[in-house]
Amino acid sequence: MDTMRDRFAPVVSRLLDEDPRVAVVLAEIGMADLEEAQIRHPDRVINVGIREQLLVGAGAGLALAGLRPVVHTFASFLVERPFEQVKLDLGHQGVGAVLVSAAASFDWPAGGYTHMAPGDVALLDTLDGWTVHVPGHPDEAETLLRHAVAAGDDKVYVRLSVQSNAEALPVDGSRFLTVREGRAGVVLAVGPVLDAVLAATEGLDVTVLYATTVRPFDAAALRRATETAGTDVVLVEPYLAGTSTSAANDALADLPHRVLGLGVGRRELRRYGRIDEHVAAHGLDAGSLRERIGEFLRAGVRVGL
Repeated sequence: MDTMRDRFAPVVSRLLDEDPRVAVVLAEIGMADLEEAQIRHPDRVINVGIREQLLVGAGAGLALAGLRPVVHTFASFLVERPFEQVKLDLGHQGVGAVLVSAAASFDWPAGGYTHMAPGDVALLDTLDGWTVHVPGHPDEAETLLRHAVAAGDDKVYVRLSVQSNAEALPVDGSRFLTVREGRAGVVLAVGPVLDAVLAATEGLDVTVLYATTVRPFDAAALRRATETAGTDVVLVEPYLAGTSTSAANDALADLPHRVLGLGVGRRELRRYGRIDEHVAAHGLDAGSLRERIGEFLRAGVRVGL
């Protein structure tokens, strides 16, 4: 199966052909896959070189000129390094862009910590008005990328990963999907962690929700799920643990509830390893998730919540 990032160049190439407003801005990363598109659209495929602050600034300039910029590089170089430009050139100036990242939290362990960005979604959460898509399958990535480009002039972040679920679900760019129904708690799986969550909760009487759009947070779907499954909620996110706990707490603010946020830990892992070793080290493999989710739900039963 191809990866989410494998879909990026073909999709944006077609979008360039279809929509004269679309422009693509790169910082070397991904340029080789868009050489033919650049020949066809030399004024709308722009490579700024390894200058990530300029990458975002140039995208904002194109947006000010009326174009719909798609800005792409690794997550650490797209959100963290040029954060001031994301905040000011896009947010302060009131213009939008589609930021499309690669490498996710630790998709290229050999690149070291400079190429890891588990805090990207949490960092964007400090800003107003961002839509955040976290697809869990290449088909979903293609759908959500098209949603993002078509979203007027909004600010949209699309987080691509080489990690993937086995099958795509029919995502719509807004709602959480109910994948499994139960009565003893709600587990919300974000993007590529769904398969691990389904394996971890096999045989448990829990509702499993699936999120590929985490901002805006679908509070209505979470509340509906708690009507039958109770208000013990576990969030499993493929980035910094606890990123969405405040959103879940806000959704259930008028109800007695408990929320557990699972995800990538804050402790830096200083060995390269493989992706699956990083997943296990952060407790995001199916076995670890089953233990942590089960312990949390059992604690709720003991205290009568």
